[in-house]
Amino acid sequence: MVDGLGLKREIAQIAKDKGIDAEEIIGALEEAMKQAARRERGLDIEIDAKFNPELGEVELFEFREVVEEVTSRETEIALKAARELDPEAEIGDEIGVKMDTSGFGRILAQTAKQVIIQRIREAERDNVFEEYKDRSGEIVNGIVRRFEKGAIIVDLGRTEAVLPLKEQVPRENYRPNDRIRAYVIDVNRAAKGSQVVLSRTCMEMLTKLFEQEVPEMYEGIVTIKSAAREPGGRSKIAVVSRDSDVDPVGACVGMKGSRVQAVVQELRGERIDIVPWSPDPARYVCTALSPAQVSKVIIDDAAKSMDVIVPDDQLSLAIGRKGQNVRLAVQLTGWKIDIKSESKMRELAHWLSEAVSVVEGCGDPEAELLLQQGITSLEDLHRCDPELLASFPGIDTAGANAIKARAAELAVRKADEEREARLEQERIDAERAAAEQAAAAAARTQQASEEPAADSETQEEAPAATHQ
Repeated sequence: MVDGLGLKREIAQIAKDKGIDAEEIIGALEEAMKQAARRERGLDIEIDAKFNPELGEVELFEFREVVEEVTSRETEIALKAARELDPEAEIGDEIGVKMDTSGFGRILAQTAKQVIIQRIREAERDNVFEEYKDRSGEIVNGIVRRFEKGAIIVDLGRTEAVLPLKEQVPRENYRPNDRIRAYVIDVNRAAKGSQVVLSRTCMEMLTKLFEQEVPEMYEGIVTIKSAAREPGGRSKIAVVSRDSDVDPVGACVGMKGSRVQAVVQELRGERIDIVPWSPDPARYVCTALSPAQVSKVIIDDAAKSMDVIVPDDQLSLAIGRKGQNVRLAVQLTGWKIDIKSESKMRELAHWLSEAVSVVEGCGDPEAELLLQQGITSLEDLHRCDPELLASFPGIDTAGANAIKARAAELAVRKADEEREARLEQERIDAERAAAEQAAAAAARTQQASEEPAADSETQEEAPAATHQ
């Protein structure tokens, strides 16, 4: 390495392969040779290194002071010898003397190699950071190379990126050489390993895929106002259009569902609901609960919550599997949502009507007004402000207090009835289970009794056959 044979060509090749400026490699080479020479000759000696492009080698110079009489051959040089190198040299000057590197050993070469490798790695990291720092927030394509402690190492071409375990969709599996698309969430200059951090679970992955598939989003006509996602399961996005002639939902769905299907395929079957955004909270929540149909909405602006009433046959659809649909709707809208069936609301209206009936002339209409005011339980009615009740026609302060007291009594009675109904249902379920167990035991007993009889018949037939 020191004699410089082919060094210039090697520098050019490394610069091409690594995408590094040749000047950076030359600087690393000069620094490596300088450190190696100091380790060989001593740290007190002032040494400089320069790459000679004409000779294709790194020249080392040690600086010596020009003196009349040399007392230290390592740090001083006689005036006569100095003027052979520089005719204008004078006493007290420092002059660089080219070092003879032919005697440098294997340790020197190894030290220089380690420094060069380190500098090249640093230059590569800097280049990667400069290339990808502006790509944070983009979707990149790569190839799965290997797995390290649950993380997936992805080859992006110029560098490797890491897809941490927490950023992977649980039900997605990859093998080496599989192609993968992911969202760049971070580019770290200081990282020792992979500098580019990817994600397939973040919300931005979903929205970015739609921006790539929907031209109206790229043009800014259609925008995603809000999104909610449970990676690998289901997602919801709320879209709006600034052009009244462009249907935002239709633009995202595409012809025969082509656009949304492209996103679904990239997310490996994740279900996606696309709903129109609305400034009206009630309308927005109703569409967010799609595909369930909503009958009525009771809004509590102060608590930013809604009681949503749905037909009985729509209750399970509105809630979703393990509450997924309503959970995503809450994330999408930012409102607290409580789903109730129509039969449940009719039962509640009946209890409220009975509570207000302590005041003569009051009944179902007042119960309906209470529901509209966000009173959705007997406990709420018992705790409500008497002034709210007194604001209803025909109810004074005394009547309001009577209604509150009646609500407390009915709440206790209702709880007792529900408890008795639950115990009765548990008794019925236990009796049914016991009957099923008894029937199964009887069937096993009958089967066991029939098997010996069959064996004895076989034994009786065998001698008869022999006798014949």
